[in-house]
Amino acid sequence: MIKGRKYEHFAAARRKVRRHSGGLVFPPEMNLVFDDTSKIVQSTHADGDGDLLDAYSNAVVRAVEIVGPSVVRVHPVRNGNGVEGVGSGFILSPDGLILTNSHVARGAEVFDIITHEGRSLTARLIGDDPDTDLALLKIEQGVKLEPAKLGNSKALRRGQLVIAIGAPLGFEATVTTGVVSAMGRTLRGERGRLIEDLIQTDAALNPGNSGGPLCNSAGEVVGIATAVIAGAQGLCFAVASNTATFVIAELLKHGHVRRGYIGVIAQQAPIPQALARSAGVIQAFGVFVAAIEQGAPASKAGMIEGDLIISANGRPMTGLDDFLRALDHHSIDKPITFELIRAGRKMVVTMTARARRRA
Repeated sequence: MIKGRKYEHFAAARRKVRRHSGGLVFPPEMNLVFDDTSKIVQSTHADGDGDLLDAYSNAVVRAVEIVGPSVVRVHPVRNGNGVEGVGSGFILSPDGLILTNSHVARGAEVFDIITHEGRSLTARLIGDDPDTDLALLKIEQGVKLEPAKLGNSKALRRGQLVIAIGAPLGFEATVTTGVVSAMGRTLRGERGRLIEDLIQTDAALNPGNSGGPLCNSAGEVVGIATAVIAGAQGLCFAVASNTATFVIAELLKHGHVRRGYIGVIAQQAPIPQALARSAGVIQAFGVFVAAIEQGAPASKAGMIEGDLIISANGRPMTGLDDFLRALDHHSIDKPITFELIRAGRKMVVTMTARARRRA
């Protein structure tokens, strides 16, 4: 009896199952992707990338959308003979302050400016600083423009994504990407002067990119494109935004940058942990003395090549922007006390800065 009832239940269960003829038919171009919630997501190859941009692409697109409207093409007007050459720049304030390169502006007082939407405007030179290869222009027309935001270049790290926007060879709104290859580089400019506190990047820069912004993924300008080493691949340089902030303030106030001079060539350098522990310092970076001019204040005070400067008048020196601020116009003809590390030990040297000659 029990066995008979069991078989009756099995037969009833089989009768409840109905077989469906045929099956689901999908178009050949459709892919089905099953996620962890078992929902069906449709995707096709016809739309290409569409909205399915990866994180890298999203970061670049977002940064370009933020900074792009602020980038301009700069045409110097020299000797009243019309425009000569092309460079890039970007808007710093809604009323039309523009930052570009000194070598772009050199020899010109008037500039034709082409905005990202194609408007033609006129700008005049406020001041330039060949020592950092930066120049400041001001648009003459009463317009309201979209400014870019300067970021903190000291927060950059090697390998970090950066985006360059400019007008290489006159092709405006050109975007290239790369990474921060190194920071605190020093490079000799066209007139033989050393340009300090440069960011090295492999983001492609070409003639015409000069003066354009180098920005991070947040859409902040962290560098100003300045130089390319001809014949090399991926060796491009930009002036750090922290240096630019100092220079902009001086150009707005005086038309040129007044600074003290002690006769050193310096660059940012990391402080090894073992050296930091032995010397009793907590900062991660210092200013490395690469060369000293004979007879200059630093040489007379006993500073030597290889010294690692960690403070000036009690203020930490963690990069060349700090070093430049320590040698601003307030330092001229006044004693400066530098604390440095030499041969693993801390020591102090004092010197009096003199006014640096203008180019």
